[in-house]
Amino acid sequence: MDIIHLLPDSVANQIAAGEVVQRPASVIKELLENAVDAGATDVQIFLREAGRDLIQVIDNGKGMSPTDARMAFERHATSKIQEAKDLFDLHTMGFRGEALASIAAVAEVELHTRRKDDETGVCIEIEGSRFTRQETITCPVGANFMVRNLFYNVPARRKFLKSNATEYSNILTELQHVALANPQTGFSLTHNDVLQFQWQAGNFRQRITQIFARKVGESLLPVELDNELLSISGFVCTPETARKKGALQYLFVNDRYMRHPYFHKAVASCYEGLIPNDAQPNYFLCLKVDPSTIDVNIHPTKTEIKFENEPARWHILMATVKEALGRFNAVPSIDFDVDDMPEIPATGMTFPSRMGEGETPVSEFPAEPKPQFDRSYDPFRATTPVRGWENLYDDFRKDGTKEKTVVIPAGLPQTQDTPFDDGEPRFIESRISEPDDHPVLPLAMADEDGTADRMVCLQTLNRYIVTSLPQGLLVVDQRKASICILFEQYIAQIAHRQGYSQQELFPEIVQIPLSEIPFLEQIMPELSYLGFQLDSLGGGSYAINGRPASLEGNVALRPLLFQMIEAAREETSDVSFTLDKRLALRLAQAQAVPSGKPMTAEAQHRLLKAFLSLPQPAVTPDGHPAAVFLDNAKLDNLMK
Repeated sequence: MDIIHLLPDSVANQIAAGEVVQRPASVIKELLENAVDAGATDVQIFLREAGRDLIQVIDNGKGMSPTDARMAFERHATSKIQEAKDLFDLHTMGFRGEALASIAAVAEVELHTRRKDDETGVCIEIEGSRFTRQETITCPVGANFMVRNLFYNVPARRKFLKSNATEYSNILTELQHVALANPQTGFSLTHNDVLQFQWQAGNFRQRITQIFARKVGESLLPVELDNELLSISGFVCTPETARKKGALQYLFVNDRYMRHPYFHKAVASCYEGLIPNDAQPNYFLCLKVDPSTIDVNIHPTKTEIKFENEPARWHILMATVKEALGRFNAVPSIDFDVDDMPEIPATGMTFPSRMGEGETPVSEFPAEPKPQFDRSYDPFRATTPVRGWENLYDDFRKDGTKEKTVVIPAGLPQTQDTPFDDGEPRFIESRISEPDDHPVLPLAMADEDGTADRMVCLQTLNRYIVTSLPQGLLVVDQRKASICILFEQYIAQIAHRQGYSQQELFPEIVQIPLSEIPFLEQIMPELSYLGFQLDSLGGGSYAINGRPASLEGNVALRPLLFQMIEAAREETSDVSFTLDKRLALRLAQAQAVPSGKPMTAEAQHRLLKAFLSLPQPAVTPDGHPAAVFLDNAKLDNLMK
């Protein structure tokens, strides 16, 4: 009995769709590329639920005849190539003839289209590769694609779609690629009936400024080269704009976005010595080559491209970028004129008109003492009158049955805590209660009447706090312990929907990349509970008007905000590690006591006291050990 048979078209189309249509962003990419190939000068995009329920793309291109409109949904049907050799003379974005067939296989699709010379248009409806309707209608010139209920007939694929914020971010990324490659085309996006942005047609510089704000546009250095092997146009950015994360790096070949690590290295090498080793430059470069010298038919996404004579083109690209940087004297500099900051005139300073040898300027203000090395770092000292550490653990349970209030005193017994001028450690005696049963460590907990046994603390290697307990020896990692303490504080703030903020005298303006905005909007309530005050200024610009009250003033807000956004992007297999916990952990890590920081005996006591009061102080929220306990029996065995 024969067992090999042909698969039905519907099944074959669904299999093929697995490569072409992986998520809503894949649909957006294919429809936008078709609109550009059709000569559209204006493209409108409408989304509902990040494309899960609706993706609608309307363009004013040349449209299709009724026959072409139906044929476009057949597999391997295309108007862009005729034979195999055409693959090496491509002047369009699409050419495979698989996109519309794949989309129609996994969604409900409706198309309205009309050509300029036709009096009427056509409406076609398809569900899961089945044509359900075709009729003559009145519609504008161009094409109107409506894709509803994506993956409705592939439940497994729909189930494994990411959150709306993640899918929306991926859509914006694909839109950026197409919009940057085609600045002559206008684009607008409406999500859940709210207009998100509208980019007018213009030149390449204008499109970069529209998407990434004026500050990026001001840092652009033009790059131009035209020869037989490779033509280059576009911009590189000044070294001062280099980023450690989220660098704006866009390479296009023949108006097609591509990922090419080899060419990226050519650009990055031009910035050696101009930017830190861990930073990446921003650039927007368009390459033009003979289509017969590249192969774009590597992957359905068409972002992997093979080049002939790659080494020669690599050197041309590097030399051109170096010339652009050198022409504009792009060397590291210190910019004392910060954008958007108020001008504060220097007053009260008087200097002699002529200074003799050895003389120094004179100020009418008394001289400040030279700063000494700070050995009194104490992150657990109350910094605001609103909330101190004495109230930090109110409403927390030490066990599952009885409600207890852990009191962390604002002041501790006075001790002689002399700086380590002679290099010898100083000891402090403090008080702690008899140990209770603990699931991980037999740690001593503060008793209710405040009386406790005496305990000795010692900081070693400026990293660990060592203390002696009746049961043995406890070694606590100061950074990890402070992470545990701060994490519990921030989780409590989110849970109680109350955060304490410190107003910024001069709000910091932060430009958020377009693809990151959905994640920022998603976590905006949690950020407010943690103490951040953010106001949108439009165009992806946000003003940080307030910071968490417990946050040290020397913590940079912009990198911290991007760390919070990155935490929102994280996909974790541990469902118990919720978004709230990820945000609280990132903020705790930013504020935690650094390793290698000397601490006074009082600060050690505060940290240890708070740490021992936690429900599970043995490990950090992300599972790293925060303390090691050696019981007396183990110590005796080690000493034998």
